[in-house]
Amino acid sequence: MSKKTRISYIGKHLMVKGEYAEAILSGKKRATIRLGLVKPRSKEVIIHSGGKAICKARIENVTYKRFSELTNEDAKLDGFRNLKALKEALIETYHNLSPSDMVTVIRFNVIQRFDQLDRRSPYLGLSPIDIARIALRYESLKLSDKDKGLLNVLVKEGSLRKAAEKLYGDVNKRYLIRRTLRKVLRKLTVLQVLETDSFKK
Repeated sequence: MSKKTRISYIGKHLMVKGEYAEAILSGKKRATIRLGLVKPRSKEVIIHSGGKAICKARIENVTYKRFSELTNEDAKLDGFRNLKALKEALIETYHNLSPSDMVTVIRFNVIQRFDQLDRRSPYLGLSPIDIARIALRYESLKLSDKDKGLLNVLVKEGSLRKAAEKLYGDVNKRYLIRRTLRKVLRKLTVLQVLETDSFKK
């Protein structure tokens, strides 16, 4: 297997160029095409673009094909006007693409836009696990080791109850985790990792 057809994996985070954020949020871009064989490990991903977490999406379909087999439909899904424009963008990104190189078409559907969060909902409508995942992704938050440790346990355990049991041996101490989540969420919005007006006066 050549270097370009190595298998790689996507976890809970999908990174895209900043220039594509608006197209993703508007629904114009509903796919991303990556060089090689890329296998998602999760059906749901947080999409990051331009140094921000912009949305949560569900991966609907993954297709593998040769660079030469890409179609106008693939181009439209990826937000390009035609196949020529798509191929030019891929060549600009990956360089020296040959017709036989394998690419992965990852089709997704946005299920939660982070620029339209609900200030009336707990944690602005985000799940505690998603807040933790996003926060752990950005060094700019300068989280303490204690906060990082708490968030990592929350992500691993998958719920406030289980995390409280693991951290404190007492499910009634979930309030300590909630306090940290509120602090972290504030940092995410102030630093505009989550670009919402929910905290603006």
